[in-house]
Amino acid sequence: MIGYLVYTIDKKKKDIPVPVVLLIIGALIGFFPGFEGLELTKDTIFYLFLPALLFISAYQFQVKELRKHGSEIFLLSTLGILVTALLMSILIYYILQPVLPISYIEALLISTILTPTDPVSVVSILKQSSNKQALASVVEGESMINDGTSIVLFTLAAGIYFGDESFSITSFSMEFLWVSIGGAVIGIVFGWLVTKAIHFTSDSRYQIMLSVILAYGSFYIGEEIGVSGVLATVASGIMLSFEYERTIKEDHFRKQLDGFWEVIEPTILTFLFLLIGIKAVDYISFSMMGWFFFLFIITLLVRYVIIIGVVKIRKTWRSTYGWKEVFILTLSGIKGTMSVALLLGMEGKGAESIQSISFGVIMFSLIIQSLSIYPFSKILFSKRS
Repeated sequence: MIGYLVYTIDKKKKDIPVPVVLLIIGALIGFFPGFEGLELTKDTIFYLFLPALLFISAYQFQVKELRKHGSEIFLLSTLGILVTALLMSILIYYILQPVLPISYIEALLISTILTPTDPVSVVSILKQSSNKQALASVVEGESMINDGTSIVLFTLAAGIYFGDESFSITSFSMEFLWVSIGGAVIGIVFGWLVTKAIHFTSDSRYQIMLSVILAYGSFYIGEEIGVSGVLATVASGIMLSFEYERTIKEDHFRKQLDGFWEVIEPTILTFLFLLIGIKAVDYISFSMMGWFFFLFIITLLVRYVIIIGVVKIRKTWRSTYGWKEVFILTLSGIKGTMSVALLLGMEGKGAESIQSISFGVIMFSLIIQSLSIYPFSKILFSKRS
């Protein structure tokens, strides 16, 4: 009911992004008695919410945009994430020392939690407020792929911190390649198989069932065999979209599929962001809010530096992405669903302080960056320009 009211009232869907409103309402609800028993775990996000959200983004992502901006997206979501995590961990380590002495590996763990980005509501806002399709494509494409990269980094850092494994460049590189490439291959294969299976029936109900099987099945199978379920689902969605444009001739299929997933997405987002808001009350230390805000500013500065470094690599990128575009790309790197899932999965020594710090920065990111995207993009860019 809350989700229905918020989505219905917010007719423009740009001035105040719905996820932010749901998050704030959830946080307020969290103060009322009777809601303390609500649980939001990593497994709930990973295995219930995430496959659908990833599939929707991937399926709706235009393949031609991936061809056009694939190089920038790949660099930002792989090497860019690695350098971001490293630089951010160093800054977090030295900044928190005066108030909260932490080890470097704890700082690295926090930085890996804060590296994935969430495109919820950002892409539609960018399309509405400017004529910069390239920005929306890069933001959406980066957020889909960097989730997989972030999980690998987090898993390695968590393994070292909790004493399960030691660091090795060789083992890390091999694991990263296996998890990433393996996940992509799983998604491509299953996406291709489903596009062929679609031809066996003209009933849109059963074709939609196949898309649900593809979204969740590719994720579960990827996770089961030890590769990235995130990348598997992303690759399967892109493959379905690609094959649809190339070979599938049933005109009604895409219309019915869009209608189904466009109902599912706001329903999932309503549950997810209300729950995140409710759980945030349990994790955030309000006495540290000033430091959380400072760390939030640091994450923005690091992302700005990384994006500048990436766009300087090619002459065409330097001409395409000026300071305005870099600024908007920086604001678009909102921390969200994946970051919350990673921090909720932590158990053991020192987990509470890491979760509190991470949750505080995530809340600032979701609220401040989401509310800033539309006015800044409207000021800097105009459809008339």
